[in-house]
Amino acid sequence: MTVTERVAYLRGLTEGLGVDDSTKEGRVIKEMLEVLDDIAFTMSDIEDDVAELSEQVDAIDEDLESLEEDFYEDEDECSCCDDEDEEFEDEDLYEVTCPKCGDTVYVNDDILDDGSIDCPNCGELLEFDFEAEDCDCGCGQDHECDCDK
Repeated sequence: MTVTERVAYLRGLTEGLGVDDSTKEGRVIKEMLEVLDDIAFTMSDIEDDVAELSEQVDAIDEDLESLEEDFYEDEDECSCCDDEDEEFEDEDLYEVTCPKCGDTVYVNDDILDDGSIDCPNCGELLEFDFEAEDCDCGCGQDHECDCDK
């Protein structure tokens, strides 16, 4: 039984009992029935709207599923992406932490040879310099050596 049907049943009971709306109690009961009617009709409208929206969402879901099948169908048959993944598995990757945003960037030897890359998160230029500089002591190590000379 729906809410609207239940309110109609209550209305029939009050009329059957002969509730007199000239008394204070009778006016309150009649007004409560009016409010219940309004609530029941509003709920009915909301249920109808939800049912309509549900149908629309189902239709969108079916359309999206069809698009996904069409779009991803070609990817399943493509072997070029698999070759790329295998290529990167054999390649050494290095972690670089951006000093500006703290994001970790993975670079390969080609990027290191280029000498720099923009941080994909904040755009900061990350430069790589592996030129060894002789320290002041002349030991042949880079400038941050720990020698005692």
